Amino acid sequence: MPLAMDNNDSQASSILVLGIGNVLWADEGFGVRAVEALHRRFDVPPQVTVLDGGTQGLYLLPYIQACSELLVIDAIDYGLPPATIHVVRDDEVPSFMGAKKMSLHQTGFQEVLAAAQLLGWQPRHLTLIGVQPQVIDDYGGSLRPEVAARIDEVIQLAVEELGAWKVTLRPREAIADQVGLAAPALALDHYEGQRPSSRDACRLGDARFLVQASQTETQTDTETDPSRVAERQHHQPSASRSSIQGPTCLDTTGCSREGGPP
Repeated sequence: MPLAMDNNDSQASSILVLGIGNVLWADEGFGVRAVEALHRRFDVPPQVTVLDGGTQGLYLLPYIQACSELLVIDAIDYGLPPATIHVVRDDEVPSFMGAKKMSLHQTGFQEVLAAAQLLGWQPRHLTLIGVQPQVIDDYGGSLRPEVAARIDEVIQLAVEELGAWKVTLRPREAIADQVGLAAPALALDHYEGQRPSSRDACRLGDARFLVQASQTETQTDTETDPSRVAERQHHQPSASRSSIQGPTCLDTTGCSREGGPP
């Protein structure tokens, strides 16, 4: 996902409000959805950048180095009840970003903080607003209602934290007319509205690749003559070899369906 931001000059900013996460995996996208909502509701002063960092990892390093105060919003596995909000500050933040890692972006962001500090970055303030996810292993899923309901509270906490840093956000006059941080296709309403039902789309991954791997293993087990395999592949068109027929969701919870789009 490309970086998306709201400010006049990211390199001149001193305060960075950063949402990180993967919107393709349900509650894992909480940080991104929260900064999107913050951006829609508030105008920020010139010294503040609101950034959808997605899963960019070390690509975020220049933005971290350019800020003197950093506010991060993310889904964090604190081991608490789902949708619990927990705020940590300053030296505690890196350890919480690495505890019970749920995905690669958290390891990546730990590395970003460490790299920035090795390069001399010394923020005046560093705050993490984390929310305990409920579900993350739902490919293509959106936030669970219990988790999504905490967005307003997290935004209020972010506004209060920025206020403690002597920054005042002004509510926008026309929320609906504002351009989103990321591509329109990833906007929450559009994204949820275009998602196929569980009967048509696998929830554990892209069914096209899952079934392809399964078919490859079966073919390897049943055809042991290398010369016959090589001869068949030589005469078979490449497009035919790579095509996948009838994807099957391998989820056993009831979404299996032959031939449905992923």
